[in-house]
Amino acid sequence: MNHSTRTYDSVLDLLPSEHNPTPIVRINALAPVPGFTLFAKLEWMNPFGSVKDRAAWEMIQDLEARGVLSPQRPEKGLVEPTSGNTGLSLAAICGVRGYPMRAVVPSKVPAEKKMLLKLFGAELDVVSDALCPLPGSEDGSVGLARTYARAQSDKYAMPNQYENRANVAAHVRTTGPEIWRQTEGRVTHVFTTLGTCGTVTGLATFLKQKNPKVKIIAVQPSPGHDIPGVRNMLELEVTRLYDPSLIDEVIEVDFKRAYPTVAELCRREGLMAGPSSALIFEGARQYLRREHEAKRLPVAEGGAGAGVGVMIFCDSVLKYMSNLAKHLPQIAEA
Repeated sequence: MNHSTRTYDSVLDLLPSEHNPTPIVRINALAPVPGFTLFAKLEWMNPFGSVKDRAAWEMIQDLEARGVLSPQRPEKGLVEPTSGNTGLSLAAICGVRGYPMRAVVPSKVPAEKKMLLKLFGAELDVVSDALCPLPGSEDGSVGLARTYARAQSDKYAMPNQYENRANVAAHVRTTGPEIWRQTEGRVTHVFTTLGTCGTVTGLATFLKQKNPKVKIIAVQPSPGHDIPGVRNMLELEVTRLYDPSLIDEVIEVDFKRAYPTVAELCRREGLMAGPSSALIFEGARQYLRREHEAKRLPVAEGGAGAGVGVMIFCDSVLKYMSNLAKHLPQIAEA
């Protein structure tokens, strides 16, 4: 592979690293406060369309290193509970590596994601969970995936993104170093959301080792939300990767604000941000305006702004058009 000429022997060579990062793009028209530089890190530029490419590749590499999976024994593959993006990333990588893939998804996952999972070759089980896999009941997607992994251990391994430390390691190895290098060490704030918590825990671990003063702000949707792939604090019991000591503040945003903000980002910044990315932007906007009014943002000599924020824009809007049509019906009108 050659990053300078963008020439690759395999699509897997496109997976991100410190020397092949996803881009960060400055927010201009919608900049929340003067003197603060705010970037969006465009994770839909990953080869399979989301931030979950990072965790999926790390988990598969870990399983291969431990001999659980092997390209020489491709009859054994993966089963995983997923709200869509991790399943898509796993299915795509499994296809390239020659492994079968079974995805267990909640019924309310957008139709676009279900179709994409099938397009990538995954077998699909749809269960009556809400938008994210739920803990507890063996009838839920997590329980059903575990049942497959136990009953057919010769056919399936379950990476379990909610407990697998490789999920965190992916962001210690890639996302954190990318942000540090792209901002030349000037990053002061990172805005992300909560899901499996691999992203927030991994990038916070790395960045706080580099500079303990970097603030990690997690944006959560209000209860009863319908934003696929994200969780609020009341829904975190399913994950074992959440480390509150690494998070400086959790901002709650009314989930209904995310959908008009999707349109705002498209129309004003040209960014095809999905609902979770728009939620993060809305949280960053609220946080920065509050801190600006309270005069708590970093200031350089002479009073110039010195803050540099990076938002993790998890994926694009293209997989959520059916959801968007419910909240912004005017876009579906002929």
